[in-house]
Amino acid sequence: MGVLRDNPELALFLCLAVGYLVGKLRVGPITLGGICGTLIVSLLLGAWAKIQIDADVKTIFFALFIFALGYLAGPQFFANLNRGSLRFFALCLIELVSVLAIAYLLAQAFDLDVGTASGILAGAATESAVVGTATESIAKLPGLTPDQIATYQGHVATAYTVCYLFGLVTIVIYTSQIMPMLLRINLRDASRELWEKMRGGGGSLESDEREALPALVGRTYLVTHADGRTVGDLESAFGGRVTVEAVKRGSRTLDPAPGLALTLSDLVLVVGRRANTIEAGRAIGPETPGIPGVDTPLATSQIAVTDRAVSGKSIDRIQHEHPEFARDGVYVTDVLRGDQNLPATPETVIQRGDVVTLVGARSGLNKIVAKIGTVAKNDATDFIYLGLGIAAGSLLGQIVVRFGGVPLSLGTGGGCLVSGLLFGWFRSRRQTFGAFPPQAATTIKDMGLAVFIACTGLTSGPQAWPLLKEYGALLPFAGIAMVLVPATLSLFIGAKLLKIEKPLLIGAIAGQQCSTPAITSVTQVAQSSVPMLGYTITYALSNFLLPLTGPILVGILGA
Repeated sequence: MGVLRDNPELALFLCLAVGYLVGKLRVGPITLGGICGTLIVSLLLGAWAKIQIDADVKTIFFALFIFALGYLAGPQFFANLNRGSLRFFALCLIELVSVLAIAYLLAQAFDLDVGTASGILAGAATESAVVGTATESIAKLPGLTPDQIATYQGHVATAYTVCYLFGLVTIVIYTSQIMPMLLRINLRDASRELWEKMRGGGGSLESDEREALPALVGRTYLVTHADGRTVGDLESAFGGRVTVEAVKRGSRTLDPAPGLALTLSDLVLVVGRRANTIEAGRAIGPETPGIPGVDTPLATSQIAVTDRAVSGKSIDRIQHEHPEFARDGVYVTDVLRGDQNLPATPETVIQRGDVVTLVGARSGLNKIVAKIGTVAKNDATDFIYLGLGIAAGSLLGQIVVRFGGVPLSLGTGGGCLVSGLLFGWFRSRRQTFGAFPPQAATTIKDMGLAVFIACTGLTSGPQAWPLLKEYGALLPFAGIAMVLVPATLSLFIGAKLLKIEKPLLIGAIAGQQCSTPAITSVTQVAQSSVPMLGYTITYALSNFLLPLTGPILVGILGA
């Protein structure tokens, strides 16, 4: 124990290792997750060894976490501030108002201190960031002694831990098991039907399946029916949905220019969507095996969409407005929004800042890139941009505004969240600077939150047991109630009034709760990624809005 007291860094990283190990334990579809596991371990170790961690360590790592969170969510957050996303925004407002109202009513009814009420809010909403914003706001309340501040901050961590456990279990079971029954749907079948509607026919894949017949193919044909037709005529006959990539005549490989006339016994390589390529073959002649000299490789490139005229349009509409796609044989095969992969269906709407994967001839790719975006370069972190963003957020957090005599400020956490959103959004407009690869941002986000939580648990351990004895029965009830009330309201309003498609609605409710375990369980039950489309919108919005509830609640109760 003396070794841990003398070397707090040892205790800190021991909490991370053991906490993430505990977080991997699975009970049915539910796992606690590394963050909750870390908090449990650090609370126990802090109560036993009474380890002190410098407060600046918490502040620095929380700033890293919250900035990375905002940076990842920024492009999608601002993209969703439009008329088409208003119905999903309404769900986030239901969550925001509900958890604030319930936390305030519980505080008044049971005479809870500001720390316990804030911890209930953070845990029941399963939003770890609220722990940081509320803890920071408590430290700035006027009239509190250092001992009172430490006690209330300890209550935040303890109440969060208990409520998080019950809130997590509730939202996972409610979204994945109970909501489909309330909506009277089979989630798997409903997701498949919606997927088929979105992609214009054809079934979706199971979670462990891959396409045996990929959509984009190249086939070689022997010319027996298209004698005398030019390459341009052949491509035009199929509406530009296929392209001739190579022509071999005897031992010579010819340039497939639009004016090239095909002759009997030519070998032609046609590339396009499978159905269109097969249809073109009927007009050309019999299919042949791949022949050396005709197999032209296709290039793959990840393009960051920066053209404002493209934003908000479906893939199908973009391809119709840019004939270069059809003329040069370029196809969209994947869409990456932040750290979420979206299905590249004709109906998928592209937002500015999305990274799309294009496949086609290299010359065609270069033309498309010049028109709609730039090659995504996210191979190394731009620490100039990162440092300026966090510094700007810290300065923004120092601004204090008085509302009815109550001093309100975003604090370092809220300021870095806002700056992260703005810096992430600005980077997405023109991705030639400020690189922060999603993998690096996710690592910084997870590491920053894990260290902050471990520090909080170690310093709050001594206050945990007295609080549990005083409010032990209230905390589980609060954790369950603060999940069920906003989720049920959102379910009713989303289905009856907003007319959100049911698989998307379930995913969106998991997103408004910022619950990754819930959407994981939902997609497992659905055996489809369709609910993820609703989840990504509300998740981005709630990731910004929910952390702000911490300072709001602290300001109201501390007035």
